[in-house]
Amino acid sequence: MLIGRRKVRIETERMTLRLPQHSDFRAWSSLRAESRAFLEPWEPVWSADHLSRKAFTNRVYWAARAHSGGTALPLFLIRRSDDSLLGAVTVDNIRRGPAQAATIGYWIGAPFARQGYMAEALRAVIHHCFTTLDLSRIESACLPENAASRGVLEKSGYKYEGVAQSYLQINGRWRNHVLYANLRSDRRGRTGAG
Repeated sequence: MLIGRRKVRIETERMTLRLPQHSDFRAWSSLRAESRAFLEPWEPVWSADHLSRKAFTNRVYWAARAHSGGTALPLFLIRRSDDSLLGAVTVDNIRRGPAQAATIGYWIGAPFARQGYMAEALRAVIHHCFTTLDLSRIESACLPENAASRGVLEKSGYKYEGVAQSYLQINGRWRNHVLYANLRSDRRGRTGAG
């Protein structure tokens, strides 16, 4: 794993996780367009220019600024065997000081769903958050009916914490979300004096 403010690469068994680049536009716009029906039920409404080069260029610039400023770490999942873009994981809202916390969001393209890529990516990103970024708490949320997302969170060490009412606008409506957290030193659920 190479670490630094300018360049970050997290290697997993099958993927390289890295910041988005301008050269990713075609792969990103194609995958998002192809996966639209798969993603829309779980995401905020896409803007009219969501898949445009200008919107993607703004994403790349935001990713570089956010990473440089230490407020977020937006990563694309690139399969090493063929350099395919599979999806993305974003560590966002990084809070320092007493909190040492962040929020993780993610998406996977429809052709790559249910193949273990997101669980593999999340394990690596969580490890990076706890070791390299020295975070203590990572939070994620999803719609209660999103069984695939809940499953990947639970497989990645998250524990259910509750429900947030009207948490985010998803597909045009304010929706409740189930909240999960992953703690660096998690003792929840353990019994005994030790």
